[in-house]
Amino acid sequence: MTKLEELREKANRLPLLPGVYIMLDASSQVIYVGKAKRLKNRVTSYFRGEHLPKVAAMVAKVDDFNVIIAETEFEALVLENSLIKRHKPHYNILLKDDKGYPFLRLDPRESYARLTLVNRFAQDGARYFGPYGGRGQTNAVVDTLSKALGLPTCGRKFPRDIGKDRPCLQFQLGQCRGWCRGEPGEAEYRAAMERAILVLEGKSAQLRAQLQQEMEKAAEELRFEEAARLRDRIRAIETLGNRQRVIAAARSDTDAIGFQRGAKSCFSVLHYTDGDLSGKDFNLLEDPTEEDGEALSALLRQYYSNRTAYPRTVLLPFPLDDQAELEEYFSQMADHRVYLEVPQRGDRVRFVEKAAVNAREEILRSTTAEQRRSKTLSWLQEALQLTDFPHRIEAYDISNTGNVGIVSSMTVHVDGKPLKRDYRKFHMKDIESQDDYGSMRETITRRFRRYLEGDEKFGEKPDVLFIDGGPVHAAAAESALSELGLSLPVFGMVKDDRHRTRALVTSEGREIGIQANPAAFALVGRIQEETHRFAIEYHRSLRDSVPGSTLNKIPGVGEKRRNELLRHFGTVKAIRAASEEELAAAVPRNTARAVYSYFHPENGGSPEETTEEEREETP
Repeated sequence: MTKLEELREKANRLPLLPGVYIMLDASSQVIYVGKAKRLKNRVTSYFRGEHLPKVAAMVAKVDDFNVIIAETEFEALVLENSLIKRHKPHYNILLKDDKGYPFLRLDPRESYARLTLVNRFAQDGARYFGPYGGRGQTNAVVDTLSKALGLPTCGRKFPRDIGKDRPCLQFQLGQCRGWCRGEPGEAEYRAAMERAILVLEGKSAQLRAQLQQEMEKAAEELRFEEAARLRDRIRAIETLGNRQRVIAAARSDTDAIGFQRGAKSCFSVLHYTDGDLSGKDFNLLEDPTEEDGEALSALLRQYYSNRTAYPRTVLLPFPLDDQAELEEYFSQMADHRVYLEVPQRGDRVRFVEKAAVNAREEILRSTTAEQRRSKTLSWLQEALQLTDFPHRIEAYDISNTGNVGIVSSMTVHVDGKPLKRDYRKFHMKDIESQDDYGSMRETITRRFRRYLEGDEKFGEKPDVLFIDGGPVHAAAAESALSELGLSLPVFGMVKDDRHRTRALVTSEGREIGIQANPAAFALVGRIQEETHRFAIEYHRSLRDSVPGSTLNKIPGVGEKRRNELLRHFGTVKAIRAASEEELAAAVPRNTARAVYSYFHPENGGSPEETTEEEREETP
């Protein structure tokens, strides 16, 4: 029994209960952790059928697995999150370290607590705010906040240093209330710090209202200097709110989530406070093993577990299977109800769209065009299970109108870019009637026979062939290659009902979905459209040069009527000489009138000279 069969048999014995599964490699290292509503169904899926390349790579390294049965799906979600944090498995999607995104720490147990910057959140009884943007920006915010509320910025420790020295320059400038003098006292200091906390929690409006009331009361009691100081503080708080939106992001009421895949993957979060954009976070990641829904769920849990403040609403780009469990989890962590929503209309839809745009832009900014193309081709190599990197892709299409002018095209894309000097076109020699499969077989045979004969125009050997059409078209190409003693990977390019590329397909009919990777989807779509364009242009050029092309100039005479006239009269010369009644015997009356009028103008002009074409018989 193979290892895969052993694992499948073990998985088949699992219960249909929620829980967590832990994949182990040969050295018993945890390489992946996942949750499931029904353990048996989920785990057995890894050991049967085919998978996307990254999943297949992970499964190939699985030597054993363990499971933990949970009471509920919510318990499984929490447990999975805990195990991922503990083991940091290689194949789980993981946010990068929070280094560079500091927290503000305040220990309420200290008599004169100060706001300090720390890199990590800790369970030490202190209050944490953040994480914020850069350290410099956050230091500037704390400095502005301290000056607005008269908090100390010096290096003195209170109450140890109270009364030991005279107040510093900050007191003389009115930017500190002189706590080193022992007055105001500790109670007032705590009140001032509570006001700072209001700002850190995004409640600047509440603090402004309090200060406004105090200012008006001081003015009524004729304490004009105190009223002026309160007025200055209100202005400072307003300036702080306008200049440093990063603080409001700590208590944004709405977060919009973006998740995009490309040369890299990007998870972006836009923070909105009262409808205004107040901050942005993003993480660039390697392509996750998980599908989009599972990946986004994991990213959300990791992101918010590092924060001390949760928004009221998190706007998602698409529904999640564990959305209800995530809502419950975040609500418990936040001590208030957190809603996860997929918006359908209005401003919230635009918030999510903007988050997606930001994610795409971060991917573009972090990669060059060559890197993006290389990443896309690497994905195709894995998805199509190609032995060689698809450096050179050749694509083929057939174009014809009935049995007339059957042609084919060959386009070449090297490293994802069209190489037009290597494009080739073929006019069918052996096919006399419409037969797309036979035409494809002839095209491939002629192209690769020239390659085997050493023709320099066909000297490059492709890494993969893309054929416009389904499994039978691909099989026709494979058959032609086999007869020549060649073996190359061949895939059909199939379209949906709207004639857009849907997938690649093997000659056996196995479809490889490419829509999950937008870059690969776009590349294959461009190749298919370019190959079709090249075939159509060649077909039109031949159609306009075949006997009877003079008839194409007559309004109302299309391919069908032209062929009917040529079959009936034999030559263009005979058509020119026919009367309107004779023409009407071959085509409808209105077409006959148009043809007769073209060759016999009503103004009495003489007919055009007989051309060589008119003396040529139809094939």
